[in-house]
Amino acid sequence: QVQLVESGGGLVQPGGSLRLSCAASGFTLDYYAIGWFRQAPGKEREGVSCISSSGGRTNYADSVKGRFTISRDNAKNMVYLQMNSLKPEDTAVYYCAAILLKIFQNACGMTSSFYGSWGQGTQVTVSS
Repeated sequence: QVQLVESGGGLVQPGGSLRLSCAASGFTLDYYAIGWFRQAPGKEREGVSCISSSGGRTNYADSVKGRFTISRDNAKNMVYLQMNSLKPEDTAVYYCAAILLKIFQNACGMTSSFYGSWGQGTQVTVSS
């Protein structure tokens, strides 16, 4: 059974940094593309970043380019989202999602429908 658990959220001041982690259990991440999404109160869930199963392709929403970095460590079965220069508008619940892509190892998606498994989310609040 595919299980994903996010961690690393919290309260941070504007301009600060957080690193979110997505831990996989019950399976190995080697052939899974991973996406990070977020949902703020009253707003739709939006894609933040994604990384292909090979790690060779990454993608970012325009709103986070240059500030967020996605990475993966298959040996540790983990995916990370390093978030720098945080802004109040980054406040949201952040989710990681996974999809098995054994063939298309350089693909990842920025839409929710691309993924089949989701974590429970971690709250990120950026406020002074």
